[in-house]
Amino acid sequence: MLARIASRLAELAQRFVPDPFVIALGLTALAFGMGWVAMPERSVAALAEGWYARVSAQGTLAFTFQMSLILVAGATLASAPAVRAGLSRLASVPRTTRAAVALTALVAMLAAYINWGFGLIVGAVLAREIGARFTASGRKLDYPLVAAAGYTGLMVWHGGFSGSAPLKVAEAGPMGLPPIPISDTILSTMNIALAVGMLLFIPWLLTRMTSNEAEREVSVAALDPPPAEAGECRPLMGTALGLFVIVLGAIALAQLLRARGLLNGLGLNTVNLALVLLGLLLFGSPQRYARAFGESAGQAGGILLQFPFYFGILGLLESSGLVERLAGSSADMATALSTIGLPVQWCFDMVTFLSAGLVNLLVPSGGGQWAVQGEIVAQACQGLDLPLPRAVLALSWGDEWTNMLQPFWALPLLGITGLKARDILGYTLTIMLLALPLYAAAFALF
Repeated sequence: MLARIASRLAELAQRFVPDPFVIALGLTALAFGMGWVAMPERSVAALAEGWYARVSAQGTLAFTFQMSLILVAGATLASAPAVRAGLSRLASVPRTTRAAVALTALVAMLAAYINWGFGLIVGAVLAREIGARFTASGRKLDYPLVAAAGYTGLMVWHGGFSGSAPLKVAEAGPMGLPPIPISDTILSTMNIALAVGMLLFIPWLLTRMTSNEAEREVSVAALDPPPAEAGECRPLMGTALGLFVIVLGAIALAQLLRARGLLNGLGLNTVNLALVLLGLLLFGSPQRYARAFGESAGQAGGILLQFPFYFGILGLLESSGLVERLAGSSADMATALSTIGLPVQWCFDMVTFLSAGLVNLLVPSGGGQWAVQGEIVAQACQGLDLPLPRAVLALSWGDEWTNMLQPFWALPLLGITGLKARDILGYTLTIMLLALPLYAAAFALF
């Protein structure tokens, strides 16, 4: 019943929900209107200046490039020959739908914890390869459920090593505050415990969702192998130069991490460099890596186009004074909930988590969401004198939670598996709803 309702909601969403860029433009208009109503003494010119200041800021453009690179470098890494060969071998292991969904979810989540773009493509490729193996052997399979398992990496990514909010505050804290090392966010006991819980719970849940009625013969072709190389001039020279850059980059990273410490040195820039160097190493040829990188670059189009607009929304909220008002509202809501006997910390965690989940449906990007909501959460956290690293995690988890209902980032997976959003959203919505108690328990226990 739940899956049927979710499928109907997915069909309605595909019919009526606008393109994400249209949503970004609509949110810009909404923020402008709210600012004008809330602060009628501010002129249109003042609001426009605040919008432009954020859109064109050097930090905005740098963060947009950083998030684009972290996606493209991770997706390119997933297409490396060694990775593809490993996934092909893994696809030959499962013999039943139950084993297939458990393996796919576990691999996708582990990969997404390293890098969300890497995990998204790895999960999709593994699901496709498993479908092809079952097709070749004539076995029945619930292929949409396997594809849904390949998307579950986005349930753990924001607490992993490519998490937008944790890595951003590791470089520079919000509101001019000191940076927050990843030891307080990504590597905190609370975050690791939740990640382990998800790694155990989601594969188990998916095995409970299998049914004989949903299994049927599938017709899935294996992915084409990478095209034969042509036109490489002096591949030995290219390989040698690639190795030189890998060594140079490794020395630079080692020096940086030794100077700052491992936990303080990790940030968006160091993670991006490590991903590019690892990709260059696995491809073995700079020409092959450049070709694969170019093929993956199209996936960053949404980030490049939309991120400046998300920062512009923040500029409108700042210039109209709404950041302070919204922060105060969040703090007031948490305080009001605490009057019924619940701890203030838990109430604030859940308010931040649920609001982040709601915002993610409109701003389908962790980095874009941090741009819009980060300052509000930080101010509310300061107003209640609560630890900011925990608030960063609450926002991160809320963002990743509703990815199971937000099909924007599923587009690469759907393209690889050959399915439609409505084929998997019934399953992913079930995962989202049943995972909620796990998040709430993590806030209560730590």
